[in-house]
Amino acid sequence: MTRPSFPKTIFEFNKWFPDEESCLQFLIQSRWPDGFVCPVCRYNEYYWIATRNLLQCKKCGYQASVTAGTVMHRSHMPLLVWFHAAYLITTQTPGMSALQFQKQVGLASYQTAFTMLHKLRAAMVKEGRERLTGTVEVDETYIGGERPGPPGRGALGKVIVAGAVDIRGKYANRVRLRVIPNVTGNTLIGFIHDNITEGSTIKTNDWGGYNRLSTSGYDHTVTSDLPHIHRVFSNLKTWLLGTHHGAVRKQHLQAYLNEYTFRFNRRKVPMAAFQTVLGLTSQRLGPTYKGLYAVAKGEGEWRHPKNPIVR
Repeated sequence: MTRPSFPKTIFEFNKWFPDEESCLQFLIQSRWPDGFVCPVCRYNEYYWIATRNLLQCKKCGYQASVTAGTVMHRSHMPLLVWFHAAYLITTQTPGMSALQFQKQVGLASYQTAFTMLHKLRAAMVKEGRERLTGTVEVDETYIGGERPGPPGRGALGKVIVAGAVDIRGKYANRVRLRVIPNVTGNTLIGFIHDNITEGSTIKTNDWGGYNRLSTSGYDHTVTSDLPHIHRVFSNLKTWLLGTHHGAVRKQHLQAYLNEYTFRFNRRKVPMAAFQTVLGLTSQRLGPTYKGLYAVAKGEGEWRHPKNPIVR
């Protein structure tokens, strides 16, 4: 057997998941597509403990949680709410803010909505994902509010984001985005090594931080024409302002970059991401609310100059 497919329309979603039981059965089939096998003794028969959503091995007594290893583990929120959250965050083109999500599903707490969405964003990061290859545009951008001081790379009060996008024909293919502390050669080339296959053609501007690329395993081309990565940066900033109203804290920005990357790279097949963000394809627990706000002293938030409100 194979894992169950995913709903491709809102009508299919409502038909597939009308209640908790339907969500539970989907989880069981997703976790054990070939039938339950005890990880301890390899026995394949179990008792169902409905009060705790556990499968207990009939031979050794091992108890397996249906939600273990997923973003839903140990959550008191109904599965149906999680399923709706996963569907909304993967299929709505601009995504949604925590406030929108709170209103959409009728949650009493903004903190609950905020934490749920960040858990889903954490599941969007694939461990060991393939690096970009071929012809790749690389650049940096600055996100955040304005403060007095020099413009450009010397600007104050902004967060630096490195970006890379590989090109297929005339079009952008996949993107990678990362918050970086500075634009030194070590930082920029480190970002490139982590995200782009050696031997690829890297196109950058003439910033000195890229000078060592030609001796670091890449074919380096200097150009002022980087239309694809510039379009990615422009759309990213528009998305942060439009969907999230510029209200993104500095310590959370990488999570939003991950979401933008996830959406961009799956823009042609958004429905296929439904199982991924629930954590059904790997062990992805996601952060806790306390962890989301465990910020190092001195870390603050960035503010969009047109909308200084920060939640």
